Amino acid sequence: MADTMSVKEAAKLWNITERRVSELCKKGKIKGAIKHGRIWLIPADAQKPVDSRVKTGAYKKIIRPTNLPLPVGISDYRLASSEYYYIDKTMLIKDFIDERPMVSLFTRPRRFGKTLNMDMIRTFFEKTDEDTSVYFRDKKIWACGEKYRSYQGKYPVIFLTFKDVKFNTWEETFDAVKEVFSKEAARHLELQSSDKCNEYEKKAFEDLLSGTVNEVELSGALLNLSGMLHKHHGIAPIIIIDEYDIPIQQGYRENYYDKVILFMRNLFSGGLKDNKHLSYGFLTGILRVAKESIFSGLNNLAIHSVLDNKYSSYFGFTPDEVREMAAYYGVSDKYKELCEWYDGYRFGKTEIFNPWSVINYFNNECEPRTFWQSTGSNDIIGEIIAEADKGIYERLTSLVNGDSFTTYIDTGVIYPQIKNNPSTIYSFLLVAGYLKVLKTTPSFNGDFMCEVALPNKEISLVYHKEILQKLDDIIPQPIAISIQEAIFSGDHVKLKEQIQNLLTQSVSSFDTAGENFYHGFMLGLCALLGGSFVSSNRESGDGRYDIQLNPAKKNLPGILIELKAEKNCTQEQLKKLSKTALQQIIDKKYDTEMTAAGVKTIYKYGVAFSGKKVEITAG
Repeated sequence: MADTMSVKEAAKLWNITERRVSELCKKGKIKGAIKHGRIWLIPADAQKPVDSRVKTGAYKKIIRPTNLPLPVGISDYRLASSEYYYIDKTMLIKDFIDERPMVSLFTRPRRFGKTLNMDMIRTFFEKTDEDTSVYFRDKKIWACGEKYRSYQGKYPVIFLTFKDVKFNTWEETFDAVKEVFSKEAARHLELQSSDKCNEYEKKAFEDLLSGTVNEVELSGALLNLSGMLHKHHGIAPIIIIDEYDIPIQQGYRENYYDKVILFMRNLFSGGLKDNKHLSYGFLTGILRVAKESIFSGLNNLAIHSVLDNKYSSYFGFTPDEVREMAAYYGVSDKYKELCEWYDGYRFGKTEIFNPWSVINYFNNECEPRTFWQSTGSNDIIGEIIAEADKGIYERLTSLVNGDSFTTYIDTGVIYPQIKNNPSTIYSFLLVAGYLKVLKTTPSFNGDFMCEVALPNKEISLVYHKEILQKLDDIIPQPIAISIQEAIFSGDHVKLKEQIQNLLTQSVSSFDTAGENFYHGFMLGLCALLGGSFVSSNRESGDGRYDIQLNPAKKNLPGILIELKAEKNCTQEQLKKLSKTALQQIIDKKYDTEMTAAGVKTIYKYGVAFSGKKVEITAG
């Protein structure tokens, strides 16, 4: 029948199993479904029923007539894989079972799918009263055979996430960690009455559940809880710790670093080092802080950073996955724009898209924005930049210009190194998602020399707000904002006034040597401005412009700046020099590139410098 679909077709459309569709038909959950002989016929326009298996009531269902909704902010695997468009990452489980390291650490930038993958691992391995195999029967892991299916639902699991443990004091942090453990203990209430556990262990469990433990007792909670679960279930548990380094980063920023490090060291030592009650351990974070001796002596720790090939395709979206997603939502023609804005990451040898931004792009009717910027910030980067010297500043501003450079990368960089070695900024920027690796060369000590650049348009726009705008000592933000307003409004009088103030306040006389200095000065200033892509010394028309600001949105003006510099000029000579610079923009047709791109309004500025004096002519 042309106006009906089969169970198989409905299962594919709704991204659930055929068995589940048949069950929904039997229960009358699919309106208009009728049984014809031994098969079900389902109306072609039938909507996927809300899954009553989700018990919490915490999720608001979004039902669309034809397509599955997008999993914006969904980190619950059961929900994501059964109710939303889900990109199958279950082969991560196969790769793990094939290798079976005792403890695995995955370091990736924020919002690259770490929590969802850890919840997937928990759902697959965890022993529960519910048959959780239904969440995997239509996934790639299930087709790999009985060897892999035999692991499903086999282990008790301890799952902790520290992603929200962000407090100003150690006391508040300790209370928050107690709460995390208390909630996890509440998932294992079978231990309260277990005849396999002694009274001492049950008392410790009750204290953990009620949050009445002290620091010493809590630091041993992983060891104690894993021991009780091992006794009760007859098999050692899996321990999963998501975003383990968030409290450490916060401790460094708020000056209780030593206390949080000592606690974490004792916690992980008990739970992950020589723990006979541990089957496997999984940790995620942004940084690998092994050098801090948190994992001291843990010689079976397998580390998978952004530079490693293993598991490289499981965090973030691959090009094929993005193409398939674009086709599913009927916007295959948007793939090029997706690449320009959200592609460019490279984990190991795998090309990766930012998953958070891709999902939000589709959800925002394919209008590109800096979605990733609003997900939080890496405040620690601001501290690193505060220690930056002139050389580091020049490198950072060159990135906005589309340049790349080769630098030493230490994926095990630790917080105390920041003030002693400000060049660690590049390592932090890479692991935090602000840089991509173009080429990697192993160095003599096991680390890497990497050629790095900005990944994509999104990061180019995010860059000035989260990184370059923190350089207040070089260009105070109020002046930067005033200059931005003047540039984009075509107010060359105000622009001259603000740049003159900046030169007077911030630039030493011995620095004002020639045009190269002023070019770097203006390029750094433009890099701080939002809403545009900054480029320099590129061909357009009949020559090479000095600085171009190509607007991110075509309703904003484009900017062209030509610079001239001479020593010991009078004000009249300086005015003439600025007019010459403006005329060069016009004569050489530097606006050709932006005009061809559809930019309707283009402001042209001839800027002339002499010592601490500036003159600007606009056209």
